[in-house]
This record gives sequence, structure tokens and C-alpha cells, in this order.
Amino acid sequence: MNEHPTKIKIAISIGDYNGIGPEVILKSLAEKEITDFFTPIIFASTKLLNFHKDILKLDRIYLQGIPHASKAVEGKINVVNLWKNPIETHFGQSTKEAGEYAYQSLKAAAEAVLEGHADVLVTAPINKDNIQSEIFQFPGHTEYLGKVWGGSPLMFMVSDDIKVGLVTQHVPLQEVVHNITPKSVEEKIKQIQNSLIRDFGIEKPKIAVLGLNPHAGDNGLLGKEEQEILLPIIDKKREQGHIVLGPYPADSFFTPHNLHAFDAVLAMYHDQGLTPFKTIAFEEGVNFTAGLPFVRTSPDHGVAYDIAGKGIANQASFREALFMAVEIYRKRNEYEVLTKNVLKPMKIKVEKGDESE
Repeated sequence: MNEHPTKIKIAISIGDYNGIGPEVILKSLAEKEITDFFTPIIFASTKLLNFHKDILKLDRIYLQGIPHASKAVEGKINVVNLWKNPIETHFGQSTKEAGEYAYQSLKAAAEAVLEGHADVLVTAPINKDNIQSEIFQFPGHTEYLGKVWGGSPLMFMVSDDIKVGLVTQHVPLQEVVHNITPKSVEEKIKQIQNSLIRDFGIEKPKIAVLGLNPHAGDNGLLGKEEQEILLPIIDKKREQGHIVLGPYPADSFFTPHNLHAFDAVLAMYHDQGLTPFKTIAFEEGVNFTAGLPFVRTSPDHGVAYDIAGKGIANQASFREALFMAVEIYRKRNEYEVLTKNVLKPMKIKVEKGDESE
């Protein structure tokens, strides 16, 4: 057995460098022993990161410039130099250039994982507006990675205290109801179950389903989606032996008792699930994209233009994203090993004259 296995390699995309992305990345990697746990590979340029490092006065960080992810060095903070030209940072501003470079970083980082040069991906926040182009026409990271990696992505917001999945993700509110269907709800329940088992080691997951309407429809008085769509699916899952309960009124569900009783919550739309999640787990919450062939995590906050360049951004969520990516990767590998080596029943041939039972 190898006593010194190769450390997990984390591909890190820079996000919008006019926001707090570079700051939370550098602060998270500033701890002296951080490379004992994994090998970071940032996709940007040493010039850009050194500029941010100098502003933050992080003198202890040494950046190892490399030409390609395959050249990453263990024990170093590696930077794949995607750009040789100087890049001007405009803190707190949304610029077309920042969006273009954010896309280039994300594309290169995702490809490095796909090609096996990195094991997992951690993304810094992008501006969903300035990153749009003829090439990038996606609502966010989740949908883009579903396209380039394959799979059926699920936005899964996770922390030690709360895990929330969404039926609809980046969808305008007026379109949410049209996307709540028996098929979409059942698919998301299945994705959450699979992720809890495979990625978090929970053998028999308990899942709570929130209602779409106020008071979960009040028996049809405030909407019929609960009775016509959600309840039949919940009953079906329970008949199949799964622990799926609801629909619960969203305004009263998020209590310590309920969160302790369930392993995950399925919300119908973005703000229904993310508002309570970010209130409960803002500093340590992580956005995990389940349902993909590779692990991707990110912090649960955005570019935060209002505090960019001030050195006051909290890196806790990004740091959690790094370590959670490592933990999920290990859990997933353990699951694959365990399920691959399950003993199969064997037929025993009894010889003639053998009277033993």
C-alpha cells in the first residue's frame, strides 16, 4: 500500500476578478499547511494574482507558475498561466473583459478535470451578465458544466446543518409553476437521494419536500399543485420504500427540529430554498453541483462588488468549498469501491452421494 498517495488536485477557476474571487481564493490558500491536504491549480495568471496578493499584503504566499495543469507540483500553489498580457483590475465594476477572462478560466479548469489533470473543480463567483457571449449562453456554472461534462446537474446547497436541493434553478418566478411537473419533481428527489448516498455516505436518506404555494396550498384553497403534483409523487416514493415526506409549508419548515429530522430538503424554486439556506449557513455554506460525473463546488455568495478590493471579504465559504470538494471526492470513490466489490450469490454444486443439507 502506498503510504504517500498522490494528493487530490483541485482545479480553481478565478471568477470575476473585479469582485472578491481572487481575494477569497488567496486568503483560503494562505495557510502554511494548506498544500498538505490537496494540490491547488488556479487557472488565471501569476501577474494578476500577484497584483491581488500585494493589495492584500499576503507576503507568505508563493505562486508556482506552470504552462499546463499536467505540470502541477505537489506542495505548491500552482497557477496555469492562461494569459501573458497585463490585465487591469477595476474593483467593483462589471466589465466585458472580466467576463471574458472568467469564461476562459472556467473553460480551462473544467477541461483539466475532464482530461484527468485535476480531480475536482472549485469555482469562484462569476457575474452572470458580463460572462454572456456568443460562446457562453448559460444562466450559470451549473448549466454550463451540465453541457460540457454531461450528466443531469442539480444545484445542491450543503453544510453540516442543512442541505437544500431545487426543482427549478435559475428560472424567472413567473415560469416556475410551468416547470413544476411530476417528472421534474421525481427526478430531483432521485438525484438528491443518489447524492446523499453516494457523495455523503447516508445509507437511508430522509427527504422533506416543500410546497409550492403559501401554506402548501391549504388543501387546494391557495393552489392545487400540492394535491395534483407533489402528493402523488411523495406517495409513490414512500410506496417504493423511500423516506420522502411533505409537502411542508416553506414559511414554517426551517426550524432546528425539522432540520435535525431530515437529511435534505427539496425546494420548488431558487429563493424558497436559498434564502433560508444562506441565513442559516452563510459563512460555511457550499454550492455543490450534484448529478455530474465530476465534483464541483463553489462558495454560496456572489462577486460582492461592494466590498471588492477592500480586503474585508470572508473566505470561510470558499475554504469550505475546497475541503468539501475533497471530502465528496473521497466519499464518492469509497462508494464506488464498496458497490463494485459486492459479493455476488454463488451456486453450489452438490455432488451425487452427498447427503448433507
